[in-house]
Amino acid sequence: MDVLSDVIGIMRTGRPRAARVLWHAPWGQRFPSALGSAGFQVILQGSCWLIPPDAGAPPVALGTGDVVLFPHGHGYALADAPTTPLDEPHCDPLDEADLYVSTSIGDPSRGDSTMTLCGGYRLDPTRAHPLLQGLPDLVHIPARLGRRDQLRAAVDLLAGEIDHPRLGTDTIVPTLLDTLLHYVLRAWFEENPHRGAGTGWAAALADPAISAALHAIHRAPARPWTVASLAAEAGLSRAAFAKRFSGMVGQPPLTYLTWWRMTTAARLLHTSDTPLAQVASQTGYSSEFAFANAFKREYGTAPGRYRKQPPAQSLPRRVPLRRSSGSSARRS
Repeated sequence: MDVLSDVIGIMRTGRPRAARVLWHAPWGQRFPSALGSAGFQVILQGSCWLIPPDAGAPPVALGTGDVVLFPHGHGYALADAPTTPLDEPHCDPLDEADLYVSTSIGDPSRGDSTMTLCGGYRLDPTRAHPLLQGLPDLVHIPARLGRRDQLRAAVDLLAGEIDHPRLGTDTIVPTLLDTLLHYVLRAWFEENPHRGAGTGWAAALADPAISAALHAIHRAPARPWTVASLAAEAGLSRAAFAKRFSGMVGQPPLTYLTWWRMTTAARLLHTSDTPLAQVASQTGYSSEFAFANAFKREYGTAPGRYRKQPPAQSLPRRVPLRRSSGSSARRS
């Protein structure tokens, strides 16, 4: 697994949902905060305005092809104009019972129309990864002619499946939603490698040496990694690697390795019946006893007891990495 795929796979829970909405002006809708989730909006046709939750933040103009992602579940609003009164939610994919819906809101005879594709993902707070924690509250991927053809193709396929469900749509829609999330995050990380003065996960993933070490950890967390062996993966001396890794990622290499092993173990315990001895082996521990001690230090409870707890009661004892200070709306 590469780092981005691993992070999304370990955090997302349940089935993502989507809605294709045709809005007829005048219109304005609030999308309330939903912590423990991530949501997106794609402007398929027409234009609209994004109203940030911060009263001091200016509205953001959105046009056809623009994509906005809200990775931390903060609330926002969309409207045909910044001054249009805002209604309570008509269509919120996280509240929909159906996997996907297609609907029209407003009077078609009264004004211009805008078509949006929105989606929502539930995230497990017990497996929050700093890669997503470090994202700004709003990720805006503007449409650019000739750029990100794969992202546009995923949007078109998803909209087509929602508008015209056929055999296999119930499987295809969640897969396309995951694909779309990957493409949006890939676009942001590729265009923001130096955000934060060369520190943070955008910089780490753009750095060939540190990225190689991170991919090695995620590809084989059970290997008996040392700082020296990870430095060899990075092609750096031990001292140079340790300094660069800590400076970009926010903690030493072996501290991150241990945290990722424990996060992987927590996922296995909550989502499978894998025996504890096998969980220990898959996360780099030679014995069930050694694994249980390490797990209890991280989560404050024994692995067997953790397995029986609902996720909300199983938060890790410490936040692994610092969160980026950037929280305002940002265009890439």
